Amino acid sequence: QVQLVESGGGLVQPGGSLRLSCAPSGFSLDDYAIGWFRQAPGEERVGVSCISSSDHFQYYADSVKGRFTISRDNAKNTVYLQMNSLKPEDTAVYYCAIEVTDRCYSFPDNYDYWGQGTQVTVSS
Repeated sequence: QVQLVESGGGLVQPGGSLRLSCAPSGFSLDDYAIGWFRQAPGEERVGVSCISSSDHFQYYADSVKGRFTISRDNAKNTVYLQMNSLKPEDTAVYYCAIEVTDRCYSFPDNYDYWGQGTQVTVSS
């Protein structure tokens, strides 16, 4: 069974930083593109960032460009999302997901496996 686990969420003040992690249970992420998505209450799930297996391609939503950085450490079998200069509008549940053909898409329907999500709250 494919399982992904997100961690690193929490409560942070505006302007603060968090680093989210996405790690699988029992398999390697090496061959897959990994996407990060977020979903705020009452809103649709939207793409935030994505990284290809070789790290040659990265995607960022316009709303997070220059503030968020996606990276992967294949030795640790983990993908990270470094979030800086956080804003209240970044508040959401953040999910990581696998795209098995190693392509980055902005739409969640293209992704094959999902984690359970981690809550990020940006508030003073």
